[in-house]
Amino acid sequence: MHTIVHMMRHGEVDNPDGILYGRLPGFRLSGDGQAQARKVADALADHDVKAVFASPLQRAQETATPIAAAHGVPILTNDDLIEADNVFEGLKVSVGDGALSKPRHWPKLRDPFTPSWGEPYIQLAHRMLAAANKARDAARGHEAVCVSHQLPVYTLRRFLEGQRLWHDPRRRQCSLASLTSLIYDDDALVDIIYSEPAGASDPLATGA
Repeated sequence: MHTIVHMMRHGEVDNPDGILYGRLPGFRLSGDGQAQARKVADALADHDVKAVFASPLQRAQETATPIAAAHGVPILTNDDLIEADNVFEGLKVSVGDGALSKPRHWPKLRDPFTPSWGEPYIQLAHRMLAAANKARDAARGHEAVCVSHQLPVYTLRRFLEGQRLWHDPRRRQCSLASLTSLIYDDDALVDIIYSEPAGASDPLATGA
C-alpha cells in the first residue's frame, strides 16, 4: 500500500519590518503568498488528497485553506508542525543591522550544533516525524498534506536522509510553498521527492 505525505512550507509572509517572527501571532500571507498557496492547490487538484494538516500559525493555516477546499476536507491543526522556537523571535537578525551584531546576544550563538539559540534540532526532527507518521496513518493508500515551516520541514528531511542536522541555512532546499513529499510502502519510507509547484525562492527569503 503506497501513501504519500507532502510536507509543505507555507507561502510568503507579509513582514514589512523584516523581523524573525517565529511563533508570534498575526503574521499572515502576503498577496504573493496567497497566490503561491493557490498554485500548489492547483498542482494537487488531481491528486488523491484525503487529509490536510497545518501548523497552528496563521500563515500555515492560510496556506492550507485552498488545498483543503479543493479536496473537500477540513484543516486538521497539529501543534507538532509549528515553527521552531527561537530566542531571537521578534528581532531583526539580518547580517549587519540586527540583533546578531550586538555583543549581548553573542552568548546565545555559542553552540550552532544544538543550536543554543532555539529548539534542539533532534527535538524538532522527532516532533516532525510524529506529524508525518500521523498524516501517513490518516491517509493510508492515499495522500496527505502537512503545512509547516522551512526549518521544521528541512530538518525532517535531513533526519530521514541520515544527514547531520546542523547545516548552512543559505543552502536549504525548501522554497516558499515547496513540497517535500515522503513516499511510503506501508510503513516503510521508500523515497523523498522535492518539488516547487509555486516556483523557486531564495532560502533566506521572507517567510520562515
